[in-house]
Amino acid sequence: MTLSYKCKEDFYQFIIDNDVIGFFNEPIKLKSGRLSYFYVNWRDISSNVFLIDKLTEYVISFVEELKLKFDCIIGVAEGATKLGIITQYKWARRQKDFETRNYILSMARGKIKKHGDPKDKVYIGIPEGNIIILEDVTTTGESLLKLINQLVELNIKIKATISLTNRNELRPDGKTIEEILNQREISYYAMSDALELLPRVYEKFNIDKSIARKVEKYFEEYGVNRLNLLE
Repeated sequence: MTLSYKCKEDFYQFIIDNDVIGFFNEPIKLKSGRLSYFYVNWRDISSNVFLIDKLTEYVISFVEELKLKFDCIIGVAEGATKLGIITQYKWARRQKDFETRNYILSMARGKIKKHGDPKDKVYIGIPEGNIIILEDVTTTGESLLKLINQLVELNIKIKATISLTNRNELRPDGKTIEEILNQREISYYAMSDALELLPRVYEKFNIDKSIARKVEKYFEEYGVNRLNLLE
């Protein structure tokens, strides 16, 4: 699900201006094994203090529009680790009971520790209460599902999951990540999606039509819906 939130157009422009999404002349192999002629990459944003400050403001605005009652925001390791920490810190600082309540600053470990308390093996700062999970890019959702399973095993409640960008691809089982999570009664939201962004990037830049056609074919094979760039 994608909301028509008030800062959506600004956020989309932020994505395009900072080259988060674009086209490749030669394909890259994704973790899923698929060969893609387009990319969605939030790493440069997360490495720049000014840009991640802006990004977290967009995330907080999005979360506030959802009107969810939650206690902790955590990012999927390792793509959204910094995003989760900074967003949680900034959001908690703005709460009226910030000085009297124990807001947890949690981080999921990239690799599980072999020893220690079961919860400490997975997290630095164990999340409490209702949790919102942040992910940078959703393709098949395997990293997201891994964190969800870890939280569920520890009886931690998941209020919702939020992705910065959904690539709008079907999983190998033919389902979307949203369908998988709905079956588990977990809400999934995307702040942006590739089907809306790619046509804007194609129009703005001088992209070779042969590359555009390959991206269209990619969505014919893997996409939730078809992508029309050349029509």
